Amino acid sequence: MSRIPPVAPSDAGILVRLAYRAAAKMVGEVPEPFAVFANHPKLFFTSLTQEFAADKASTTLPPSVRELAVYRVAWSLGCSWCVDFGTMMQRLDGLDVDRLKEIGDYVTSPKYTDDERAAIAYADAMTSTPDSVSDGQVADLERRFGRAGVVELTFQIGLENMRARINSSLGITEQGFSSGDACRVPWESADTRLTPQAELPGQR
Repeated sequence: MSRIPPVAPSDAGILVRLAYRAAAKMVGEVPEPFAVFANHPKLFFTSLTQEFAADKASTTLPPSVRELAVYRVAWSLGCSWCVDFGTMMQRLDGLDVDRLKEIGDYVTSPKYTDDERAAIAYADAMTSTPDSVSDGQVADLERRFGRAGVVELTFQIGLENMRARINSSLGITEQGFSSGDACRVPWESADTRLTPQAELPGQR
């Protein structure tokens, strides 16, 4: 269980419950970070808005480049929830998830393109402490992806650093998304589970 208990639907306000229901409909279960963030409703909706807006705005890079860079951050920082959820999202996007097993050997693995390797290396440079990004590295990325692509890649890597560090600090671990068996609800009582078909007050 997470270090800060998640908010069960029975204890959540109507707007949070609606957000839970929408999330469960999209990915099969309420993501545990959502339920933990619901302890602070204002930040819950701030985070939700940021995630939705960032996803809709990030259309410059090829999905494989963006998702691999994000996955590398999660893998490097040891965020099992992020790795679990990220694997599922890549699978849903039609990407090859089998090659994620070789993410540690991306430099020599034939399963990655030069563009993907460049993005993963940038993720490593941004994630290290202190960061080790060089002028030459950014110039190379600009040649590959354009200025908008570099900004998008930088934003997504930074966002995943935030996600991974928050989840790890709060003790949020993998939830079974990548196996297709996201059966562990974020709260203890199965009676409070909110499935996509669950009714909210006033919906009868």
